[in-house]
Amino acid sequence: MYTHNAKRHKWFDEVVLIVWGPSTGLLAKDAGVQAELKSMIADGVKVEACLACADRYKATEDLRKMGVDVKYMGEPLTEMLKGDWKVLTF
Repeated sequence: MYTHNAKRHKWFDEVVLIVWGPSTGLLAKDAGVQAELKSMIADGVKVEACLACADRYKATEDLRKMGVDVKYMGEPLTEMLKGDWKVLTF
């Protein structure tokens, strides 16, 4: 919810949601979570998912079909952490 509101209310110029671990499998299977994701993407939230995690949960193709950028996230996250990004985890 915070991620979506941060974008809709322009609290930040760019908002990225990174999906990790078991959440990749949940997203691939849960229609309610998928609906929320589609709404976030429509409102401009950039959604990325860890390829290693998505592969582990057999969710890679499903996530890509939803418009999620599925890729290895180690280097991109490291660059965010080294830069000016604010990181919030749950």
